Amino acid sequence: MTVWDDVVGQESAVGTLRAAVADRAAMTHAWLVTGPPGSGRSVAARAFAAALQCPQGGCGRCQACTTSLAGTHPDVTLLATEKVVITIDEVRDLITTASRSPSGGRWRVIIVEDADRMAERTTNVLLKTIEEPPPQTVWVLCAPSVQDVLPTIRSRCRGVVLRVPPPQAVADLLVRRDGVDPAVALSAARAAQ
Repeated sequence: MTVWDDVVGQESAVGTLRAAVADRAAMTHAWLVTGPPGSGRSVAARAFAAALQCPQGGCGRCQACTTSLAGTHPDVTLLATEKVVITIDEVRDLITTASRSPSGGRWRVIIVEDADRMAERTTNVLLKTIEEPPPQTVWVLCAPSVQDVLPTIRSRCRGVVLRVPPPQAVADLLVRRDGVDPAVALSAARAAQ
């Protein structure tokens, strides 16, 4: 078991993220995870955050992994919204959080789901922090495509592109993780696309 087990059908992206965790030279301060709905952007972002916190690089069993994946690790912050836009005040709060050193983890990781929901003015507030991040801070922005994020932000991020996973990979996950009957799992994966 590793933190990457639920990131199905994304071998290339997982390889890139694993390499960054394992080799400081491959690591950067800002990432842009893109992919269509259903590709697992948030799952990949959380797995990456867990792997960054884990002393073994993503074992999936230690406290750093389990709390990161559960959203309770003190050095992993997730901004997810159901609203139409992410507000300037929400981004300012993230910038304040990012300026602090990690409290016990290896990194301070800030994940912004639906980064495409930031208006240009809001994105400009974030830009300076992305350009000159505090040490030990990693930004992980998620969006459907690179075109959904302003060029000034995407040019400062390392991109990871996800695709919709094949139905069989999703079915295998449902069988392994949830004990779903294989035929039902495949049917559900196909229906959900």
